[in-house]
Amino acid sequence: MIDMHGATPLGNGSGEYPDPVDAATAVVDVRGMVTGWSAGAERLLGYPYQEVVGRPVTVLLDPDERAEKDLSAVLAGPSEVVSLRHRDGPHVAVRLRTYPSCDGRGEAQYLLLLTAPERPRPDRETTEEAFAQSHLPVMVFDSGLRAVRASAGAARELGFSEEQMRGRRITEVLPPHACRTVEGGMRRVFATGEPEQFLVRGRARAQARERVWSVAVSPIKAPSGRVRRLQLSALDVTEQHLARERLALLNDVSTRVGSTLDVMRTAQEMADVTVGRLADFVTIDLLDSLFRGVEPRRTGDGTGTGAGTVALRRAAQRSVLPGAPEAVIQPGEVDHYPQSTPPVRCLATGRPSLHSTLDESIRSWRKADPERSGVVKSFGIHSIMVVPLRARGITLGVAVLVRHRRQDPFDEDDLLLAQEIAARAAVSVDNARRYTLERTTALTLQRSLLPRRLAAQDAVDAAYRYLPARTRAGLGGDWFDVIPLSGARVALVVGDVVGHGLRASATMGRLRTAVRTLADVDLPADELLVHLDDLVSHLAEEEPSAAAESDGDISTGLVATCLYLVYDPVESRCTAATAGHPPPAVVTPDGTAHYVDVPPGPPLGVGGLPFETVEWELPAGSLLALYTDGLIEGADHDPGNGLALLRQCLERPAVSPDALCDDLIGTLLPAQPQDDVALLVARTRALDASQVTTWDVPSDPATVADTRAQVLARLAQWRLHDVAFTVELVVSELVTNAIRYGQPPIRLRLIRDTSLICEVSDGSSTAPHLRRARTFDEGGRGLLLVAQLTGRWGTRQHAAGKTIWAEVDITGE
Repeated sequence: MIDMHGATPLGNGSGEYPDPVDAATAVVDVRGMVTGWSAGAERLLGYPYQEVVGRPVTVLLDPDERAEKDLSAVLAGPSEVVSLRHRDGPHVAVRLRTYPSCDGRGEAQYLLLLTAPERPRPDRETTEEAFAQSHLPVMVFDSGLRAVRASAGAARELGFSEEQMRGRRITEVLPPHACRTVEGGMRRVFATGEPEQFLVRGRARAQARERVWSVAVSPIKAPSGRVRRLQLSALDVTEQHLARERLALLNDVSTRVGSTLDVMRTAQEMADVTVGRLADFVTIDLLDSLFRGVEPRRTGDGTGTGAGTVALRRAAQRSVLPGAPEAVIQPGEVDHYPQSTPPVRCLATGRPSLHSTLDESIRSWRKADPERSGVVKSFGIHSIMVVPLRARGITLGVAVLVRHRRQDPFDEDDLLLAQEIAARAAVSVDNARRYTLERTTALTLQRSLLPRRLAAQDAVDAAYRYLPARTRAGLGGDWFDVIPLSGARVALVVGDVVGHGLRASATMGRLRTAVRTLADVDLPADELLVHLDDLVSHLAEEEPSAAAESDGDISTGLVATCLYLVYDPVESRCTAATAGHPPPAVVTPDGTAHYVDVPPGPPLGVGGLPFETVEWELPAGSLLALYTDGLIEGADHDPGNGLALLRQCLERPAVSPDALCDDLIGTLLPAQPQDDVALLVARTRALDASQVTTWDVPSDPATVADTRAQVLARLAQWRLHDVAFTVELVVSELVTNAIRYGQPPIRLRLIRDTSLICEVSDGSSTAPHLRRARTFDEGGRGLLLVAQLTGRWGTRQHAAGKTIWAEVDITGE
């Protein structure tokens, strides 16, 4: 229905009514035909003048009304409410009044007056009583933000009567913490005329507990639209708000705690999330035994027994105050708690507890620990929660949460929330603990398979670095070694087993042992790699296919790389062979760095392909750098860039091999290397000509005596009188065997190094064997005598025959 003055929609069955002054008129003749139609009638029912005039008035009636009333009833009836039909279809309820009259020709006609029924007037007294007795806090303020009305609920919450509040400004009625928020919202509503809603947290009065209110400010407008007053209502949503806060806190614990597999950091993340939202100060202490790799025992339901104290290590702490001044120890330090204290009882029982500082248990704790008692008093700590960190049936530690800034003490809901937080954090701590333990175990295994110290030798001055990968991929199979060889030579080895995990580490240990064994036989570099390649192939055949999946290694087979390099300080020469490994780098005494062009060989485990050696002269004082691919791949995983950068670093002056290792590691590697790195740097030395003496021995037994005399003379020049008798016997036996069983040419060489080395070479490839002679045997005692008199002895093959060598200790000379 349309307002008669074109203002607003009116009653059309929806329960809304126009003002009584609005009306519409129509004229109907005695036949019931409409002869007059006003603009108000058109606005009321939507029919224009042309569509209505000349038609029966009954067409305007609702079909139900039309069935019940005839024309005479409509025209002669009393004033009543009838239902008319709007041109657009809706029903329009109006009051119909009929007035008989005559037209200009004196014929009878009817004037119809259509008005809306009068709306019922509200009971003002009832309305006032309903407002005054409302249990909800509702207030009305004028434009000066002075209270005009206040409900019973507002008086109850604020602690003032309505009379006391009337005429007071908002700053005099509401608590100080809420004045700024509420007053700002009220001024905005006055300015914009739009309602606002916001949350206010705090106490409505000093004695009340802290609550959260949903405050709604609505404008009260005059007919002109101007805001005359404001209505302020408040709804207590404390429980809903706290529930949302707890849910948000638990969500943050799930997403922020346990971001790393580090025990200390995981504990600190729990403390960071909790402080300020649940507690004012939090400490997290873990069993000290956890940090020593000891598996904790499962917690029973009984109380702890025994005397003394329990050692707990502070893993994390956090306070709302800068620097956590409430703490009595710092993270990483160990504290000892008496058996009667709540933390120890919590550890023993696995149950949380809620305390005030007036509890007997807290008073006993304060009495036993004066330092903590002083902290409680100085900071006004009044409420304490002690919660265990339990995961998989094991109590790992305990969290202590306190309040001193918040006036409200902890309640049972807070204790349940703290339990849930501690349970989730404990799982992350236990995961970190287990990972750390497993990684430490694997790292210990791998380091036990690597050299603990480099073997003593004088051929090179060596330094090394080994860095395990700091990723979840696990430990790799990188290794290195420095192996003293006969003739004062030294072997430098670097290798890498493809893959990660214990499988790679165990394989690395087996390969390193095999290399040392093969090096003791004095095999040439290429032959050594051939034997090592066969070993890797056999190991791959022995391992089941599921072994690779058990420790996360996704490689389909056992593959390794190796670089084997031998340096001879007597001749200042190097020999090297590689099995799919990056080339060695050489820095000459003039500071020039280059990579040795070693003939490339296939990785170990491929099988069937040959290995080749390269030999070159290396002046004394040169640097050799052997490394695994983890050093040159770096952060961008580009070996080409890594090799170029490594060469630049090597050309920088280096004080020592040890300092050069630090420089290379710091320059080439990122903070978190993605692969294991093994680096071996050696500075070469050369033996002086005065330390080496060589004789060509004729193939005649009569010359043995002359050879012994020459050896004794050389020992006298070297002032090695104490070992002269032993060396004479060894030389006599080795030279005699070479003349008797070997072939010319025969050569004797003495090398004075850390030990005295006696070498006898001949043209035969037949190697002697140590055997024990029987009682009546005439031979078989020579090598046994050599083995007893020397530190070690052996045989090495070469292209022109063999060399038998023996070392005599001269450290006391």
